[in-house]
Amino acid sequence: MAQIRELKKRMVAVRTIQRITKTMQMIATAKFTAALARAKATRPYTDRIRGLVGEVAAAAGDDFSHPLMNAPASPAKRELVLVVTSDRGLCGAYNGNVLRKGALAIRELKADGKDVILETAGKKAVAYFRFAKVDVAEKHTFGDKPQFAQVEALAKRLMAEFSAGKYDAVHVVYMRFVSNSKQVPEVMQLLPLAAPAVTTAASGAANYEFSPSGPALLADLLPKSVVVSLFQAFNDAAVSEHVMRMVSMKAATDNAAGLGRTIRRNFNRARQARITTELTEIVSGAAALE
Repeated sequence: MAQIRELKKRMVAVRTIQRITKTMQMIATAKFTAALARAKATRPYTDRIRGLVGEVAAAAGDDFSHPLMNAPASPAKRELVLVVTSDRGLCGAYNGNVLRKGALAIRELKADGKDVILETAGKKAVAYFRFAKVDVAEKHTFGDKPQFAQVEALAKRLMAEFSAGKYDAVHVVYMRFVSNSKQVPEVMQLLPLAAPAVTTAASGAANYEFSPSGPALLADLLPKSVVVSLFQAFNDAAVSEHVMRMVSMKAATDNAAGLGRTIRRNFNRARQARITTELTEIVSGAAALE
């Protein structure tokens, strides 16, 4: 009798968990759809800004110099790493993959003799590095829907500190969204701006005349490129978080359904066994009275 009561309680608990995970899956699906639309809307602008920077840089020539493209003249042997995670869990291996990538990047920089300044975006990164006893200089929270104004303020601060020679480089560790079935943890060098875009533009057939001059345009385009690159990284991270939570909650819902069927089968067997035992006792008692 005790076993049947216990199985009944487990069935109720599993059904409750199944309803919760199903609801979380539906919420994650809705958030993923909205986040994917935002990321797709900003991607063409981000790519075009980068392409335009390459075209203008190619026209400006090799003599062009800008603080955001050049490493400091006197290296500080100090680099900043910004690790982007989520504020909440239950999103599969999302946070684990990003944090492992970030920890590896920090170890490699320290092995090269660099002093690492760590900043985080997301509560999970804060908890992880607190447990690992790693000091966090700044903690940022942008939520599920990063706002451009917040990201722009962060990017401007990083550009100002880099231009002042406080850091030799700025790296962003985040989850890059490739497709619904593929998300890749990545370390992006935000500053100094890499110059491969120049070779991309040089291979193009178009020949432009710029007014104002190329250096004047680059002075305006380079900060915009940094801001939109960082904003795109946050958008990709948000999309990856929601899609991985959607997948993990679907798996949890399916597992709860399977466990519920197993418990229901065990419950039926226990109930049948109890009925059989009671019938046997009745028959045995009737036979003893004869």
